[in-house]
Amino acid sequence: MSLENMPAKLYNVGLSYKKADVKVRGTFSITKNNQILLLKEAKEKGIDGIFVLSTCNRTEITGFAKHPFELISLLVKYSNGNVEDFINVSNVYKNKEAVKHLFRIGTGLDSQILGDYEIVGQLKESFKQAKELGTTNAYLERLMNLVLHASKEVKNNTKLSSGTTSVAYAAVQYIIENVPEYNTKNILVYGLGEIGTNTCKNILEYTSNKHITLVNRTMETALAFGKQHPEISVLPFSELTSQLRTTDVLIVSTGASSPTITPAHISEGKEMLIVDLSMPKNVDVAVKQLEGITVVDVDELSQITDKTIETRRNEIPAAEKIIDTYRAEFNDWIAYRKFIPAVNALKESLQHIQQDEINFHSKKIKNFNVEHAEVVTSRLIQKITTQFVKHLKEEDTAVDQSINVISKMFNFRELNLNENESK
Repeated sequence: MSLENMPAKLYNVGLSYKKADVKVRGTFSITKNNQILLLKEAKEKGIDGIFVLSTCNRTEITGFAKHPFELISLLVKYSNGNVEDFINVSNVYKNKEAVKHLFRIGTGLDSQILGDYEIVGQLKESFKQAKELGTTNAYLERLMNLVLHASKEVKNNTKLSSGTTSVAYAAVQYIIENVPEYNTKNILVYGLGEIGTNTCKNILEYTSNKHITLVNRTMETALAFGKQHPEISVLPFSELTSQLRTTDVLIVSTGASSPTITPAHISEGKEMLIVDLSMPKNVDVAVKQLEGITVVDVDELSQITDKTIETRRNEIPAAEKIIDTYRAEFNDWIAYRKFIPAVNALKESLQHIQQDEINFHSKKIKNFNVEHAEVVTSRLIQKITTQFVKHLKEEDTAVDQSINVISKMFNFRELNLNENESK
């Protein structure tokens, strides 16, 4: 079968912390602008239903395609990666496995830090972006709706997110556990993206430190945050280097595509802890070699959450049970969309037979009660179609084959059974 004639299937292609380290994930990271360009090109190519998720821990494309390479080629084109490297670290999920994967992401089961719900907001934003660009479809919208419902139920009814541990939280916990007298140290937060914002809030919540300074390239954003949190001092980007001379703890959380903290920023003999939360890394590797400087990154931070993780691991079966319920609901919806045209066609054929028979007996039988006949035969039609639906829903039913048999028996038109399917 040629690619043009193949039916589209749901695929999820990408890479994550499971197989790719920070450096490789940074290579395949897709900027916001490139995500938009990718979605627009996909739409022009006729891909029906696609969205992009690119975070510090994963870059993935979910969409309908005739072959996964259609999506892989887009991922490679709009990142700095190549196909050869992608093959070594990638995951490719198809149909029901792709659906399962999205449920696991949305409920925190697939997060680098088990139960981390930062991904839920990122997933929402990714899907919102695709919807605004017109690259979603009914299947993806229904799927995402159920994923978010499952996520909410897991969060509210299990302890999978107990002792909330995100990268931002882990960073603060690392400081608390590894920096003596951390409440008296000068802390500089450089970069006010989502993780930087959350880190600032966590410092305020979990410490009593009153020596927190914020530097951000966009001064307006920093001032707005500083207005909400007057405990934090805000300085312009131009004062970054001078401020580093008195900084004890530097938290880097910028969106730059290359290192913005280099040995040139660090005074000779300076002692400092640098926490690099950026993706890709924003602290030059040479900085780690400087005497007195300790650098930790996202991968290292994940190792400090073992205690919380053990509690969360015990909640995995409960979370998976919830997911199974919502996946079953999605599968029922998919099945309904697939076989309802056949059920309606069967019902219409039976109604034609009903009307022909009532007309025939009206002419043959004196005082024939048409009204009673219609009631009785309508109930029979309802029972037959209900039984057909039950048959189609059974796990061991070959749906396409059953529909084809019924269509031949009742001589109704051939139905399109190759509709996009992600069951």
